[in-house]
Amino acid sequence: MDLSRIPLNALRAFEASARLQSFTRAGLELRVSQTAVSHQVKSLEETLRVSLFKRGSRGVTLTDEGQALLPVLSDAFRRMSDALSRFEDGNFRDVLTVGVVSSFATGWLLPRLEAFSKQHPEIDIRLKTNNNRADLLEDGLDCFLRFGDGAWHGTEAVRLFEANLSPVCAPATASQLIEPADLTRETLLRSYRLNEWALWFQAAAVPPPRSRGWIFDSSLSIVEAAAQGAGVGLVPVCLFERDLECRRIVQPFDIGVITGSYWLTWLKSRDETSAMRTFRDWLEAAARSGM
Repeated sequence: MDLSRIPLNALRAFEASARLQSFTRAGLELRVSQTAVSHQVKSLEETLRVSLFKRGSRGVTLTDEGQALLPVLSDAFRRMSDALSRFEDGNFRDVLTVGVVSSFATGWLLPRLEAFSKQHPEIDIRLKTNNNRADLLEDGLDCFLRFGDGAWHGTEAVRLFEANLSPVCAPATASQLIEPADLTRETLLRSYRLNEWALWFQAAAVPPPRSRGWIFDSSLSIVEAAAQGAGVGLVPVCLFERDLECRRIVQPFDIGVITGSYWLTWLKSRDETSAMRTFRDWLEAAARSGM
């Protein structure tokens, strides 16, 4: 269909009415009368030659055709709004959508992100946290801060720093731990990478116990469970310095094991923008300096 035949106001009227399920509320949002909204929707229906709403005494509901059209228009208007919001006071702002592992976001990135914003006020960061599993293309990510070995298919990867995994637990639990072998009697809180505890016991020269205990998909959850006395967690301690400083958790042994690093990644098929390069340079500098 020729889009030039469809007035933008009619599409806006339909989208608002469908989302709010009311011509009256749509009129209030669009700052026009309920009658004007109704006429615009009716005009759109006549142009498309379908009914988009079922009209009744209790209001309006979408037809199958309306339900098919709503998500397309909602996404289009959201994208337009996002693009237009990048223009502020005559200046164009870059938007960088960054996926990040939840524990890395909380323990390392967020305390430093204000410094980045002060240095680069022209770049707006949008964070999407996850548990180390995301699809850069489907999730609309410009880049992804993740944990691993750096070998992800079709992906560029810049290593930031290694993650030293070490046991943490509540102070009351730590008071009962004298030597590493004592951990074989404790509940071991595990991540979905099930070999980590075995590697730690190997580094501690202690035969590993039979695997048991809860399994988590986030170091944040492991630390929370450990702080509540549920067991001993094996986590990247560099991301939980504040919890260790206030003794919400303690590190009973200094022994650590490295199973991977934190990386900044992006698709090889994606052209690196100036905002991506600026963010990468800042991350590398921050990781080197430990700031």
